[in-house]
Amino acid sequence: MTLLDHLRRMAGNNLWSNARLYRAVLALKPGEFEAERTSFFPSIKATLNHILAVDHLYLDFLEEGGVGAAAHDEFVPFDEPHALFAAQTVADRRLIAFCDGLKEADLDRRVITDRREDGMIPERIGDILAHVFLHDIHHRGQVHAMLSSTSVAPPQLDEFLLDYDIKLRKAEIEWLGL
Repeated sequence: MTLLDHLRRMAGNNLWSNARLYRAVLALKPGEFEAERTSFFPSIKATLNHILAVDHLYLDFLEEGGVGAAAHDEFVPFDEPHALFAAQTVADRRLIAFCDGLKEADLDRRVITDRREDGMIPERIGDILAHVFLHDIHHRGQVHAMLSSTSVAPPQLDEFLLDYDIKLRKAEIEWLGL
């Protein structure tokens, strides 16, 4: 497996993990989505909005969209989980499409990242992708932990990459078109 193959699989995992996590979030009782909790961000709502805002930022960098830091700064948080899930799915599919369009040599190509007062910093595409996946996994883990104190059990999020786990995810993978 090449690094590009791995990154493409991680983009698919991002979509799959978010779909699993949001199914749990969409089953929350009224008030649980926005309820204050102990974590880096003060609620499930705030954490999921943060994931999407950062995805928008890095997708702009990767796609060389020219929006820069405004992609994050001008992000309008969602108050309702169904709309947030729909927007996250669009971002996840953009990330998959971006990765599918890459060639191995593109992973070392640098794109400009707008770091506001720190300037325009060129970063390797492969490094940005690794960062995005790590960022999203990190914050999904926080949502997963916050779900433990709600009416909905946190979903299993680590059954994606191994052949052994295919029986546990086959229907979801087909449903998502992965």
